[in-house]
Amino acid sequence: MALSKQELKKIACEAIDKNKDKIIAIGDSIFEEPELGYKEYKTAEKVKKVFDELGFTYQDQVALTGVVAPLKGKESKIRLSIMGELDAVVAPLHRAANKETGAAHSCGHNAMIAGLMGVAYALGGTGIMEELSGDIVLMAVPAEEYVEIEYRNNLIKEGKISLIGGKQEFTKLGVMDDIDMMIMQHTATTHPEGKLGACGSASNGFLGKLVQYVGKEAHAGGAPHLGVNALNAASLGLQAVAMQRETFMDKDAIRVHPIITKGGDLVNVVPADVRIETYIRGNNIDAIMDANKKVTRAFQAGGDAVGAETIITDIPGYLPLVQNYPLFDIMYENMKEVLGEENVIYENPPMAGSTDAGDLSYFMPTIHSNLMGATGTAHSSDYEHDRKDIGYIAAAKCLVMAAIDLLADGAEAAIKVKEEFKPTMTKEEYLKSWCNQ
Repeated sequence: MALSKQELKKIACEAIDKNKDKIIAIGDSIFEEPELGYKEYKTAEKVKKVFDELGFTYQDQVALTGVVAPLKGKESKIRLSIMGELDAVVAPLHRAANKETGAAHSCGHNAMIAGLMGVAYALGGTGIMEELSGDIVLMAVPAEEYVEIEYRNNLIKEGKISLIGGKQEFTKLGVMDDIDMMIMQHTATTHPEGKLGACGSASNGFLGKLVQYVGKEAHAGGAPHLGVNALNAASLGLQAVAMQRETFMDKDAIRVHPIITKGGDLVNVVPADVRIETYIRGNNIDAIMDANKKVTRAFQAGGDAVGAETIITDIPGYLPLVQNYPLFDIMYENMKEVLGEENVIYENPPMAGSTDAGDLSYFMPTIHSNLMGATGTAHSSDYEHDRKDIGYIAAAKCLVMAAIDLLADGAEAAIKVKEEFKPTMTKEEYLKSWCNQ
């Protein structure tokens, strides 16, 4: 006799509790050894070690460092991806920051992988997969944080990757071709109302932009009149960008936040090579593209003003995230069961940040839930995990319980989600129109 959903969930949660210490150790170990995108070799090894322990067949080195483990159900009516992200962000003043790279897990991706490993323990050797009418593909994905743009652009030039973001690259490589829907969660910081979980929130999208000003070297003290100061060009360009801000409409949530990654070579030489990286963020594509035209014009004006060459490279960023509410409903019921109804909010306010999960949401049902397992400020030096029982353990339970709801009983719930979903574009249209592939 087939087991009920509740019986399967009980087995899954018991397996997670049984392996609680291992799951916490994995999350903490990743936190202490942060790695930036497309460089997460130690983190990938930790994922593989768990998969090896459980006897899973997997593919590694997917998009350089990704690990993908497909788990077969008794039927394959639906292919569900459960994701976690491998990479860290840069926060050099964090107590656990890598001293050489400045990488730190002050965005909680270590908790995402801990949660994913909790799902692995729930499904490995428990007999749950044999009761499901769909397959589950566990994906440890690299490079969600859109950082080191110039470095990654060079990887593209070298033919090692095609796209900046890990989920973008998975899509380009065909890893998502047979996937019907994706669920994941992200550790969030303390909720103002004391909530412990939310089904998710919308988020901004953005374009990436590289700007290089090429001037002419000269002695900065003895003959500055013989040079062309690229740093002055950059200063003017940045000021011109700032002058555009009043033209951005509040409803579009436009954010432009450039950094200078190279300001010259020597203090006594007129700077001839100055470089800038920036995003143009917004909550809709039309507003992003309009703001991008203004930003491009402003940066170009800086070079024109002093006679420097201006080289601008636009790189596909991430699309605004479109949450799938039928998946919300399923996750909401499981969050209430795990965390208590009084501790769960259905939807958080829109997030000003961005994620490459947004890209997937345009061509498949996608959910990006939030578990409030951290304290401090994201992407900063004071970010810590104060509730590992929430960010690591409850996260794993919510994910695997949602997966069981989707794929048990002939995968009826998942089939309904898939049938009701109306994609904004196909994978092929996405790769061509947004990623220029």
